[in-house]
Amino acid sequence: MAKKPAGKSLRILLSNDDGIHAPGMQCLVRIARQLTDDIWVVAPETEQSGASHSLTLHHPLRLRQITKRKFAVSGTPTDCVVLAIAEIMKDAAPDLLLSGVNRGSNLADDVTYSGTIAAAMEGTVLGVPSIALSQTWGFTDSPVVKWGTAEHHAPNIIRRLVKIGWPKDVLININFPDEDAAKKLKVEITSQGRRDQSLLEMERRVDRRGVPYYWTGFQRVRSNPPAGADLRAIYEGHISVTPLHMDLTHTQTLRSLRREFES
Repeated sequence: MAKKPAGKSLRILLSNDDGIHAPGMQCLVRIARQLTDDIWVVAPETEQSGASHSLTLHHPLRLRQITKRKFAVSGTPTDCVVLAIAEIMKDAAPDLLLSGVNRGSNLADDVTYSGTIAAAMEGTVLGVPSIALSQTWGFTDSPVVKWGTAEHHAPNIIRRLVKIGWPKDVLININFPDEDAAKKLKVEITSQGRRDQSLLEMERRVDRRGVPYYWTGFQRVRSNPPAGADLRAIYEGHISVTPLHMDLTHTQTLRSLRREFES
């Protein structure tokens, strides 16, 4: 990640998967305002949770300008980032992309489903350093999402990350625990974990005409992840910062297969 020239304000692009009017986007704007005054928002018109890294190919995208630097897109988070960089901000690309703040965590296997992660992935593909942010909730009896936790802790973490820098083919995934904003929280650098229980479930229902239909959902069941994993950090009330690599190649299997096929 290239260092920002001294004296020049960061140009930050904001996106998400919960939609342009989501509380998490309002939280993200407040976070970005602590970093710069050059903020652009390009986000889905409606919620796109679970959209992953999908593109809209079979119908046109509609772009609705809300203010000078705020736009809603009738598509996925990936569509939003592509439109922002290739069209809306084509004369001056962003220095940083922030995606979120997602309502709920994006940990372990969830990152492959997440539209929040996908926006950061697309930013990385297009050469913009990108960070995904998510606020965990549902780990206590309170139904309230503690947006203040992300808002309080994110700016300093982002500043430190930008100062340190990271490789061009890596995105940063930050998850904030379901803890009060005023609490002193440890920042833990983690690996992507793996859930040891299947949380995805299909609920079968029948409509008034006798035709079955299904709702996809997730059970809220805690797993038992190893130390150093993103899940373990969140379970222990820490902030999880995970570098995710765009190259999904499994090097060990690559080498073993090459040996077998070349022999």
